[in-house]
Amino acid sequence: MVSTYILLIGHTLLLIIRIHTSHCQANMSATSAFKSSKIVPDVVDTAPKDTIQLSYPSGSKAELGNELTPTQVKDQPTVSYPADPDSFYTLIFTDPDNYDGPELVYREWHHWLVVNIPGNDVTKGDVLSGYIGSGPPEGTGIHRYVYILFKQPKKLVFDEKKLDNK
Repeated sequence: MVSTYILLIGHTLLLIIRIHTSHCQANMSATSAFKSSKIVPDVVDTAPKDTIQLSYPSGSKAELGNELTPTQVKDQPTVSYPADPDSFYTLIFTDPDNYDGPELVYREWHHWLVVNIPGNDVTKGDVLSGYIGSGPPEGTGIHRYVYILFKQPKKLVFDEKKLDNK
């Protein structure tokens, strides 16, 4: 199962945490959820205070502490968040538990990267890497899947090669 935590850090960083486990409680606070899952301090320094919305084409919605299967979250979600319509944002979907060997450079795997999102319209952002749903290899233990949304200081120029999800 995938437990989903949807949270907002400050005014510039939004994220959603999904943890493969059956030990999560739907009424868990953001602070206790982040500490118990070790997102704090492994991924972020402090726990967020608010939530964002994430809806999948399967009809599933991510809510603080609910459990979703990899099949339910295999397709690109609709991401909603409060935003300044005159600002740009960067959305990252990452698995910080991809690899637990000695080469830490392989630890994290990004699943989606969208930059220059105008306001809260993710569909109008520049996709640098296409969406790949969660699906840790069997036997790799608990994975934490994290959506992070940064508010950019301005529209940015990227010359990196764009990656699709094929």
